[in-house]
Amino acid sequence: MDLGIKGRRAIVCASSKGLGRACAIALANEGVHVTLTARGAEALKQTADEIRKGHPGITVTEIVGDITTAAGREAVLTACPDPDILINNAGGPPPGDFRNWTRDDWIKAIDANMLTPIELIKATVDGMMARKFGRIVNITSAAVKAPIEILGLSNGARAGLTGFVAGLSRKTVINNVTINGLLPGPFETDRLRGTAKPEAEKRGISAEQVLAERAKLNPAGRFGHPDEFGYACAFLCGAKAGFITGQNLLLDGGAFPGTL
Repeated sequence: MDLGIKGRRAIVCASSKGLGRACAIALANEGVHVTLTARGAEALKQTADEIRKGHPGITVTEIVGDITTAAGREAVLTACPDPDILINNAGGPPPGDFRNWTRDDWIKAIDANMLTPIELIKATVDGMMARKFGRIVNITSAAVKAPIEILGLSNGARAGLTGFVAGLSRKTVINNVTINGLLPGPFETDRLRGTAKPEAEKRGISAEQVLAERAKLNPAGRFGHPDEFGYACAFLCGAKAGFITGQNLLLDGGAFPGTL
């Protein structure tokens, strides 16, 4: 289906790999001009070149930088000062035991996974409201609905962002600006592979064995593919998705056992 966003402009954070990359590609497939940003120059260029090759009619801008810093955000907003679409995304903090985390660890997690999205929303949402179109998607985590014990830093920071958005999204929708969360469960990404390492070391087995066991435990019998996530993101950014706001869409293969 035509999502009605051809020619729109999007900022996609952490878009060189994984879920961010999938979102950027899905938006490009809809004819959206994309500004990509990530810390790794090589991977970012590879993704940008791939999109350019597949979609010569759209503009692809790549900004190397750390979106969790003021300088990184300024560079992206200078390149795309008036986006119609904002995809907030940042790598999650490391797993561990809360007893070992310092105040600095908490501040870093909150900075990356709560305050950075809020700063980007603050910088762009008024322009979206004035133009009567805006789609903001925050990539958070399934941990927002079902906390993951070893990911306490992520649980706290991402839940904080979700709570903030719950209020703001009800104020912006009157101007056709929606703000929603996409909550990934286990997807085939570097992040997922990284979380398997501590368990593998503890049990004396390979990370691949841990991942295979986890995949079998999911009701879908597998992990998600990043492109599946990208399609969901593109839909929420579509012109006909204006009645969906303040929601948190869980993509986890059925792992969450609840009804709400």
